[in-house]
Amino acid sequence: MSLISLDQSEYKSLDAKSYDREKRRLRIELLKLQEDVIKNNRKLCIIFEGRDTAGKSTAIRFFSEYLRPQHFNYVQLGIPTKWESSHWFQRWKKTLPKSGEISFLDRSWYTRAITEPIMGYCTENQYRSFMKRVNNWEEEQTQQGVELTKFYFSLSRDQQQIRMKARKNSELKYWKLSKNDEKIITKWNAFTLYKEQMFDRTSSKKNPWVSINSNNKMIARLTSLRYLLIKTEYEGKKILKPTKWSKSLNNYSLDLEGTNFENLSYEQFIVLSKYTDS
Repeated sequence: MSLISLDQSEYKSLDAKSYDREKRRLRIELLKLQEDVIKNNRKLCIIFEGRDTAGKSTAIRFFSEYLRPQHFNYVQLGIPTKWESSHWFQRWKKTLPKSGEISFLDRSWYTRAITEPIMGYCTENQYRSFMKRVNNWEEEQTQQGVELTKFYFSLSRDQQQIRMKARKNSELKYWKLSKNDEKIITKWNAFTLYKEQMFDRTSSKKNPWVSINSNNKMIARLTSLRYLLIKTEYEGKKILKPTKWSKSLNNYSLDLEGTNFENLSYEQFIVLSKYTDS
């Protein structure tokens, strides 16, 4: 197994202004990467997996906010048809980037490795077939020029419960919580078992899983984007040296569900920021 677990300690003392500076620094580099992808007809595919409320969708928005929209795709597929369920890799093949594009996948073909078997949406044979074939299939895609990055956003059980409750009680986000979401969070241990099997069998040297602790969404976004930029070559690449962050600022504000919180301490800001989509 070639699982990569990133050290996020560099950002542990991050404050609001430092976060904005680092966000800008990384996004400038990401634009350079996109320019290189367009110029050289490259194909980047970045998938985000993880439990519900881990921050996958907001991370993709964080990545893509200032990219050229005509050269990237946001992919979030719904419930598969009967044909798609029995032609799994053909279904996902259509979502892969064309030359000059970046594709961001909000969940991917790996729903068959975790969610589908847990919820009974696929047969045991379909699950076993997928696990047997997926590494070779990914290798075929990389041989055809697809540059694949596989992020797994991990969060604690307590943090997920807090976010689920906040989502349920939100007048703006309640619709994100489905009956299936409420059902699958009761299957924490089964999810963990299938996740570990997925890591063990599908994290290869060429296409490893990159595990990101997303208990703090801000740090998870910065860490994942920084990893992508460090590991990927592109024209005009700037070496992203570590920066010393400061907690010296002690006057923060934050808008949460329409309520503006003023004069927050650093610690208060970090706690509340976990529940925003900013």
